[in-house]
Amino acid sequence: MQVIKKIEELRQVIGSAKREGLVVGLVPTMGALHDGHIALINQSRGNGDFTVVSIFVNPTQFGPSEDFDRYPRQLESDLEKCRAAGVDVVFAPDVSEMYPEGFGTYVDVQGITEIFEGAFRQGHFRGVATVVIKLFAAVEPRRAYFGMKDYQQLKVIEKMVRDLNVRVDIVPVPTVREPDGLAMSSRNVYLSEEERRAAASLYRALITAKKAVDEEGIADAETIRRMVESVLLAEPLVQIDYAAVVDKETLQIVESVKNGAVVLLAVRIGSTRLIDNMLIGVSDK
Repeated sequence: MQVIKKIEELRQVIGSAKREGLVVGLVPTMGALHDGHIALINQSRGNGDFTVVSIFVNPTQFGPSEDFDRYPRQLESDLEKCRAAGVDVVFAPDVSEMYPEGFGTYVDVQGITEIFEGAFRQGHFRGVATVVIKLFAAVEPRRAYFGMKDYQQLKVIEKMVRDLNVRVDIVPVPTVREPDGLAMSSRNVYLSEEERRAAASLYRALITAKKAVDEEGIADAETIRRMVESVLLAEPLVQIDYAAVVDKETLQIVESVKNGAVVLLAVRIGSTRLIDNMLIGVSDK
Protein backbone atom coordinates (compact mmCIF):
# COMPACT_ATOMS: atom_id res chain seq x y z
CA MET A 1 0.00 0.00 0.00
CA GLN A 2 1.30 3.41 -0.95
CA VAL A 3 0.66 6.54 1.12
CA ILE A 4 0.70 9.69 -1.01
CA LYS A 5 0.38 13.33 -0.01
CA LYS A 6 0.84 15.15 -3.32
CA ILE A 7 -1.63 15.28 -6.21
CA GLU A 8 1.02 15.00 -8.93
CA GLU A 9 2.51 11.86 -7.38
CA LEU A 10 -1.01 10.44 -7.02
CA ARG A 11 -1.70 11.05 -10.70
CA GLN A 12 1.50 9.28 -11.70
CA VAL A 13 0.66 6.19 -9.63
CA ILE A 14 -2.93 6.07 -10.89
CA GLY A 15 -1.82 6.63 -14.47
CA SER A 16 0.45 3.60 -14.16
CA ALA A 17 -2.42 1.51 -12.76
CA LYS A 18 -4.70 2.53 -15.62
CA ARG A 19 -2.06 1.66 -18.20
CA GLU A 20 -2.07 -1.83 -16.70
CA GLY A 21 -5.80 -1.99 -17.40
CA LEU A 22 -6.90 -1.56 -13.79
CA VAL A 23 -10.22 0.09 -12.90
CA VAL A 24 -9.85 2.76 -10.23
CA GLY A 25 -12.29 3.03 -7.33
CA LEU A 26 -12.28 5.94 -4.88
CA VAL A 27 -13.46 5.88 -1.26
CA PRO A 28 -13.48 9.48 0.04
CA THR A 29 -13.21 9.73 3.85
CA MET A 30 -12.28 12.17 6.59
CA GLY A 31 -10.45 9.43 8.47
CA ALA A 32 -11.29 8.03 11.92
CA LEU A 33 -12.18 4.90 9.99
CA HIS A 34 -14.75 2.43 11.31
CA ASP A 35 -16.60 -0.58 9.93
CA GLY A 36 -18.81 1.68 7.81
CA HIS A 37 -15.75 2.89 5.92
CA ILE A 38 -14.43 -0.66 5.65
CA ALA A 39 -17.72 -1.65 4.00
CA LEU A 40 -17.04 0.99 1.32
CA ILE A 41 -13.53 -0.34 0.82
CA ASN A 42 -14.79 -3.93 0.64
CA GLN A 43 -17.34 -2.93 -1.99
CA SER A 44 -14.60 -1.36 -4.10
CA ARG A 45 -12.34 -4.36 -3.64
CA GLY A 46 -15.23 -6.71 -4.40
CA ASN A 47 -15.74 -4.92 -7.70
CA GLY A 48 -12.11 -5.60 -8.55
CA ASP A 49 -11.09 -1.96 -8.32
CA PHE A 50 -7.66 -0.53 -7.78
CA THR A 51 -8.79 1.07 -4.54
CA VAL A 52 -7.81 4.57 -3.51
CA VAL A 53 -8.89 5.85 -0.08
CA SER A 54 -8.63 9.57 0.58
CA ILE A 55 -8.18 10.70 4.19
CA PHE A 56 -8.71 14.43 4.51
CA VAL A 57 -10.56 16.41 7.18
CA ASN A 58 -12.03 19.01 4.86
CA PRO A 59 -12.16 22.45 6.52
CA THR A 60 -14.54 23.98 3.98
CA GLN A 61 -17.47 21.78 5.03
CA PHE A 62 -17.32 22.85 8.69
CA GLY A 63 -19.06 25.96 9.95
CA PRO A 64 -17.31 28.38 12.36
CA SER A 65 -19.10 26.89 15.40
CA GLU A 66 -18.69 23.24 14.36
CA ASP A 67 -16.21 20.57 15.42
CA PHE A 68 -13.37 20.91 12.87
CA ASP A 69 -10.66 21.33 15.53
CA ARG A 70 -11.80 18.38 17.65
CA TYR A 71 -12.79 16.09 14.78
CA PRO A 72 -10.94 12.79 15.44
CA ARG A 73 -7.66 12.45 13.58
CA GLN A 74 -5.86 9.11 13.86
CA LEU A 75 -3.88 8.65 10.67
CA GLU A 76 -1.63 5.80 11.83
CA SER A 77 -4.59 3.72 12.99
CA ASP A 78 -6.41 4.52 9.75
CA LEU A 79 -3.43 3.40 7.68
CA GLU A 80 -3.31 0.08 9.56
CA LYS A 81 -6.99 -0.50 8.80
CA CYS A 82 -6.46 0.35 5.14
CA ARG A 83 -3.55 -2.08 4.88
CA ALA A 84 -5.62 -4.82 6.49
CA ALA A 85 -8.49 -4.13 4.10
CA GLY A 86 -6.28 -4.41 1.02
CA VAL A 87 -6.29 -0.76 -0.05
CA ASP A 88 -3.85 0.04 -2.87
CA VAL A 89 -3.29 3.75 -2.27
CA VAL A 90 -4.10 6.14 0.57
CA PHE A 91 -4.19 9.79 -0.44
CA ALA A 92 -3.67 11.90 2.69
CA PRO A 93 -2.98 15.48 1.60
CA ASP A 94 -2.36 18.52 3.76
CA VAL A 95 -4.87 21.38 3.65
CA SER A 96 -2.39 23.46 1.63
CA GLU A 97 -2.29 20.75 -1.06
CA MET A 98 -6.06 20.77 -1.51
CA TYR A 99 -6.55 24.51 -0.97
CA PRO A 100 -3.36 26.30 -2.05
CA GLU A 101 -2.82 30.00 -1.48
CA GLY A 102 -5.20 32.02 -3.62
CA PHE A 103 -7.81 29.25 -3.89
CA GLY A 104 -11.22 30.75 -4.67
CA THR A 105 -13.34 28.34 -6.73
CA TYR A 106 -16.27 26.46 -5.21
CA VAL A 107 -19.06 24.17 -6.44
CA ASP A 108 -22.57 25.17 -5.45
CA VAL A 109 -25.22 22.50 -6.09
CA GLN A 110 -28.46 24.43 -5.84
CA GLY A 111 -31.86 23.35 -4.55
CA ILE A 112 -31.18 20.06 -2.80
CA THR A 113 -28.45 21.67 -0.66
CA GLU A 114 -30.71 24.33 0.82
CA ILE A 115 -32.91 22.05 2.95
CA PHE A 116 -32.36 19.83 6.01
CA GLU A 117 -28.57 19.62 6.54
CA GLY A 118 -28.09 22.59 4.23
CA ALA A 119 -30.45 24.72 6.31
CA PHE A 120 -28.78 23.79 9.60
CA ARG A 121 -25.21 23.84 8.26
CA GLN A 122 -25.02 26.70 5.79
CA GLY A 123 -22.11 26.29 3.37
CA HIS A 124 -21.62 22.65 4.36
CA PHE A 125 -22.57 21.14 1.01
CA ARG A 126 -20.59 23.74 -0.92
CA GLY A 127 -17.53 22.47 0.94
CA VAL A 128 -18.50 18.83 0.36
CA ALA A 129 -19.14 19.28 -3.37
CA THR A 130 -15.93 21.25 -3.83
CA VAL A 131 -13.65 18.75 -2.14
CA VAL A 132 -15.32 15.79 -3.87
CA ILE A 133 -14.96 17.32 -7.35
CA LYS A 134 -11.31 18.06 -6.54
CA LEU A 135 -10.80 14.43 -5.50
CA PHE A 136 -12.50 13.26 -8.69
CA ALA A 137 -10.17 15.50 -10.72
CA ALA A 138 -7.08 14.19 -8.90
CA VAL A 139 -7.99 10.49 -8.94
CA GLU A 140 -10.21 10.23 -12.06
CA PRO A 141 -11.93 7.09 -10.71
CA ARG A 142 -14.34 4.93 -12.67
CA ARG A 143 -16.37 4.40 -9.50
CA ALA A 144 -16.70 6.29 -6.21
CA TYR A 145 -18.26 4.82 -3.07
CA PHE A 146 -20.46 6.73 -0.62
CA GLY A 147 -22.33 5.49 2.44
CA MET A 148 -26.10 5.81 2.56
CA LYS A 149 -25.95 7.08 6.16
CA ASP A 150 -25.22 10.52 4.74
CA TYR A 151 -28.23 10.27 2.44
CA GLN A 152 -28.56 13.93 1.53
CA GLN A 153 -24.84 14.11 0.81
CA LEU A 154 -25.19 11.09 -1.49
CA LYS A 155 -27.98 12.80 -3.43
CA VAL A 156 -25.99 16.04 -3.66
CA ILE A 157 -23.02 14.17 -5.14
CA GLU A 158 -25.24 12.28 -7.58
CA LYS A 159 -26.78 15.55 -8.76
CA MET A 160 -23.39 17.23 -9.12
CA VAL A 161 -22.11 14.35 -11.23
CA ARG A 162 -25.19 14.47 -13.47
CA ASP A 163 -25.19 18.23 -13.84
CA LEU A 164 -21.47 18.52 -14.60
CA ASN A 165 -21.25 15.38 -16.79
CA VAL A 166 -18.55 13.90 -14.58
CA ARG A 167 -17.48 10.46 -15.82
CA VAL A 168 -17.74 8.53 -12.56
CA ASP A 169 -20.26 5.99 -11.32
CA ILE A 170 -21.52 6.77 -7.82
CA VAL A 171 -21.99 3.55 -5.85
CA PRO A 172 -24.22 3.82 -2.73
CA VAL A 173 -23.32 1.44 0.11
CA PRO A 174 -25.86 0.55 2.86
CA THR A 175 -25.43 1.96 6.35
CA VAL A 176 -23.43 -0.18 8.78
CA ARG A 177 -24.90 -0.24 12.29
CA GLU A 178 -23.92 -1.11 15.83
CA PRO A 179 -25.73 -4.09 17.46
CA ASP A 180 -28.39 -1.73 18.88
CA GLY A 181 -28.92 -0.13 15.48
CA LEU A 182 -26.99 3.11 15.91
CA ALA A 183 -25.44 4.08 12.59
CA MET A 184 -21.66 3.95 12.73
CA SER A 185 -20.15 7.43 12.69
CA SER A 186 -16.82 8.98 13.59
CA ARG A 187 -18.74 11.36 15.85
CA ASN A 188 -20.12 8.54 18.02
CA VAL A 189 -16.92 8.73 20.10
CA TYR A 190 -18.13 12.07 21.47
CA LEU A 191 -21.06 10.40 23.28
CA SER A 192 -20.96 9.65 27.00
CA GLU A 193 -22.36 6.30 28.18
CA GLU A 194 -25.74 7.86 28.97
CA GLU A 195 -25.82 9.74 25.67
CA ARG A 196 -24.82 6.59 23.80
CA ARG A 197 -27.84 4.76 25.24
CA ALA A 198 -30.07 7.67 24.24
CA ALA A 199 -28.67 7.61 20.70
CA ALA A 200 -30.23 4.18 20.10
CA SER A 201 -33.58 5.98 19.91
CA LEU A 202 -32.80 7.08 16.34
CA TYR A 203 -32.88 3.52 15.08
CA ARG A 204 -35.98 2.73 17.16
CA ALA A 205 -37.73 5.69 15.55
CA LEU A 206 -36.76 4.57 12.05
CA ILE A 207 -37.86 1.00 12.68
CA THR A 208 -41.16 2.33 14.01
CA ALA A 209 -41.68 4.08 10.67
CA LYS A 210 -40.74 0.99 8.68
CA LYS A 211 -43.07 -1.27 10.66
CA ALA A 212 -45.90 1.26 10.34
CA VAL A 213 -45.66 0.94 6.57
CA ASP A 214 -44.75 -2.74 6.18
CA GLU A 215 -46.88 -4.27 8.94
CA GLU A 216 -49.70 -1.79 9.57
CA GLY A 217 -50.14 -0.54 6.02
CA ILE A 218 -49.96 3.13 6.99
CA ALA A 219 -49.24 5.31 3.96
CA ASP A 220 -49.88 8.82 5.30
CA ALA A 221 -46.49 10.51 5.61
CA GLU A 222 -47.50 12.98 8.32
CA THR A 223 -48.82 10.16 10.51
CA ILE A 224 -45.51 8.36 10.12
CA ARG A 225 -43.55 11.52 10.86
CA ARG A 226 -45.46 12.06 14.10
CA MET A 227 -44.81 8.44 15.14
CA VAL A 228 -41.09 8.93 14.54
CA GLU A 229 -41.06 12.19 16.47
CA SER A 230 -42.87 10.64 19.43
CA VAL A 231 -40.24 7.91 19.77
CA LEU A 232 -37.46 10.50 19.75
CA LEU A 233 -39.20 12.83 22.19
CA ALA A 234 -39.64 9.95 24.65
CA GLU A 235 -35.87 10.15 25.19
CA PRO A 236 -35.17 13.24 27.38
CA LEU A 237 -31.60 13.74 26.10
CA VAL A 238 -32.66 14.00 22.46
CA GLN A 239 -33.27 17.37 20.84
CA ILE A 240 -34.71 17.14 17.33
CA ASP A 241 -33.34 19.31 14.52
CA TYR A 242 -35.64 17.65 12.00
CA ALA A 243 -37.65 14.49 11.39
CA ALA A 244 -39.11 14.32 7.89
CA VAL A 245 -40.59 11.90 5.38
CA VAL A 246 -39.38 12.85 1.91
CA ASP A 247 -39.06 11.81 -1.71
CA LYS A 248 -36.11 9.47 -2.26
CA GLU A 249 -34.57 11.62 -5.01
CA THR A 250 -35.68 15.24 -4.57
CA LEU A 251 -35.90 15.13 -0.75
CA GLN A 252 -39.11 17.13 -0.93
CA ILE A 253 -41.78 16.44 1.71
CA VAL A 254 -44.31 13.83 0.54
CA GLU A 255 -47.91 13.25 1.53
CA SER A 256 -47.86 9.48 0.97
CA VAL A 257 -45.23 6.74 1.11
CA LYS A 258 -47.09 4.34 -1.17
CA ASN A 259 -44.38 4.66 -3.83
CA GLY A 260 -41.54 4.62 -1.32
CA ALA A 261 -39.92 7.42 0.66
CA VAL A 262 -37.05 8.06 3.02
CA VAL A 263 -37.21 9.15 6.65
CA LEU A 264 -34.51 11.72 7.45
CA LEU A 265 -33.46 12.44 11.04
CA ALA A 266 -31.08 14.86 12.69
CA VAL A 267 -30.83 15.21 16.47
CA ARG A 268 -28.57 16.66 19.10
CA ILE A 269 -27.58 14.63 22.14
CA GLY A 270 -25.46 16.72 24.46
CA SER A 271 -22.87 18.43 22.27
CA THR A 272 -23.07 15.77 19.56
CA ARG A 273 -25.16 16.01 16.42
CA LEU A 274 -26.26 12.74 14.78
CA ILE A 275 -28.03 12.05 11.50
CA ASP A 276 -29.67 8.90 10.19
CA ASN A 277 -32.23 7.75 7.64
CA MET A 278 -34.17 4.75 6.40
CA LEU A 279 -35.95 3.90 3.17
CA ILE A 280 -39.58 2.92 3.72
CA GLY A 281 -42.46 1.82 1.54
CA VAL A 282 -42.96 -0.60 -1.33
CA SER A 283 -39.85 0.55 -3.17
CA ASP A 284 -37.37 0.12 -0.33
CA LYS A 285 -36.21 -3.38 -1.25
